[in-house]
Amino acid sequence: MILGIESSCDESALALYNAEVGIVGEWVHSQIIKHSEYGGVVPDIAVSEHLNNFFPLLSLAREKHLLSDVVSKIAVTCGPGLVGCLGVGISVAKSLGLLWDVPVVGVNHLRGHAFSPFISENSLSKESLIKFLPHLGLLVSGGNTLLFSLDEKYIISIIAQTMDDAAGEALDKGAKLLGISYPGAAELEKRANEGDPNAYDFPIAFPGKKEMKFSFSGLKTSLLYTLKKMSESEVENHYADLSASYQWAAVQQLVRKTSHAFEQCNYKSIGLSGGVANNKFLRSEMNKIAEDKGVPLLCAQPRHSGDNATMIAFASCLDSENAWSNDEQSLSFNPSLKLDDVPV
Repeated sequence: MILGIESSCDESALALYNAEVGIVGEWVHSQIIKHSEYGGVVPDIAVSEHLNNFFPLLSLAREKHLLSDVVSKIAVTCGPGLVGCLGVGISVAKSLGLLWDVPVVGVNHLRGHAFSPFISENSLSKESLIKFLPHLGLLVSGGNTLLFSLDEKYIISIIAQTMDDAAGEALDKGAKLLGISYPGAAELEKRANEGDPNAYDFPIAFPGKKEMKFSFSGLKTSLLYTLKKMSESEVENHYADLSASYQWAAVQQLVRKTSHAFEQCNYKSIGLSGGVANNKFLRSEMNKIAEDKGVPLLCAQPRHSGDNATMIAFASCLDSENAWSNDEQSLSFNPSLKLDDVPV
């Protein structure tokens, strides 16, 4: 039984995962309400909330499971993320590891996201995963936009990444420009459902097949200048069309690059992970690509698309060779870890 611990940003999360039966339990405390009035995550508040919430979460877990008897390993996020937040999680993990006399390993948060589309309610072995490899994954969140390949040896190679802003950040900032409070991407999607995606011509960066990279700063700037040319009443009357057109441009950049990447290799599956993976329009467009290519689309479940502890426990099990050890209490954090960073 693996206890997963996640604290990289504003989610305090614990999970129990067993390689033979799958997910055993999940406990999460979200800080969205605390940060919404500031329009984004405030690091000091995030750290304070982690300190306040991890032990109540442990108490909830212990109501159903005698953790000291069943946990055989602890897996904790060691980066990337906010320095103080990572420190809290690792401190909790090390303390519990000493108390229960079980090993502690550090997991690359981004690799957790990369493997999250493979999480199911039941167990998944390396043998059953091989039919999906090589795998083309799209990781889209508030802080990351990455297109990568995962081969039969679990080697991750980055194919494309954003040159400036992440797609999730662009959707949230676009929502803010339209007067939607943080986090606004979900509300932007609701408004977009009622609008015409062709009403406004927002730019899609790097349209060429050889330009394997993303950029969303120009999209945000285009919306800003469009709104400046409109009166308040015009903006109000065209909220839905503006939202739909903006979302369409952001999503099309993601799906076009995914399609371009697929042409470079004989992939057996396509994956979608990260918080933006919950966007139904993005899922629909990605599903079209998968159907066109004749491969399955594996999407992280909604509760496993954002920051969560299950993906950390799961990755430590399936991708154990690429976890950081805590020999002699040496495990530390790296707030700047990249997706393809592994222990050397």
